[in-house]
Amino acid sequence: MRREFQSKYVNSIFGFAWNVINPLATIVVYTVIFAQVMRTRLPGIDSTFAYSIFLCAGILTWGLFAEITTRSQTMFIENANLLKKLRFPRICLPAVVVASALLNFSIIFSLFTVFLLISGSFPGPAFLALFPLTGLLIAFSAGLGMLLGVLNVFFRDVGQAFGIIVTFWFWLTPIVYAPAILPKWTQALMALNPLAAYISAVQGVLVRGVWPAWGSLIYMAICAFVLCSLGLRLFRRHAGEMVDEL
Repeated sequence: MRREFQSKYVNSIFGFAWNVINPLATIVVYTVIFAQVMRTRLPGIDSTFAYSIFLCAGILTWGLFAEITTRSQTMFIENANLLKKLRFPRICLPAVVVASALLNFSIIFSLFTVFLLISGSFPGPAFLALFPLTGLLIAFSAGLGMLLGVLNVFFRDVGQAFGIIVTFWFWLTPIVYAPAILPKWTQALMALNPLAAYISAVQGVLVRGVWPAWGSLIYMAICAFVLCSLGLRLFRRHAGEMVDEL
C-alpha cells in the first residue's frame, strides 16, 4: 500500500492532499447542483439536502465496489514482474487492492459524514448499520474481483467485457433514481441485482435514518459467499499456472 501511494503521488506538489480534495469536490458539486441549483426533491421527504445525500450515498458506495472489482481484474497482470521474480504470499495482491480501496473510501466517507453533521442530516443510531453493510460489500466485491482477476490472466476479453457490464450495472442499480419510479416489471427484474437491495439499504440509513431490512440482504450475502468461495478456489488451483501464463 505504501508503494502504491508513493508511486501514485510521485512528483505531485499536493501529494496525499489530493485524496481529500477530489472527494470533497465531488460532495460539493452534488450538494450545490442538486440541492441549490436544481432543487431536486425526493418524494415524501421535505429536506433541502435529501436528494444530494441519496445520490452521494449511492455513488460513494458504488465507488468502493467499482474500485475493488476494476482494480482486481488487472492486479495479477500489473504485478507480473513481482509474481515472476519474488516468492511471497500471492493473496497479498487482492488484500492490498481491498485495503487501498477501503482507505480511499474511508477518507471520502469521513468527509461526507462531516457534511451530514454540519447540515443537520446525520441519521442517528442507524449510522452504525453502515459498518456491517460495508463488510458485506467488501466480501461481495473481493470475491467477484478475485474471480475476474484470475480469469483475466488467461482470457483478456474478461477485463474488456466487465468494463461494459459495469456501465450497464450502474444504471440498473437505483443509485440516481428511486426504484418506485420504475414500471412494475422492471422492479421485478431489479430483484435479481444483488446490489439493488444493498444500495437501497444504505440510502435508507443515510436519508431516512432507518435500520436496514436485513432479510432483504440475504441474497447478496449468499452471492458474496459463493463468489468468495469460487474466487479462492480458482486462485489456489491456478496460482502456479498464472505465473507461466504471465
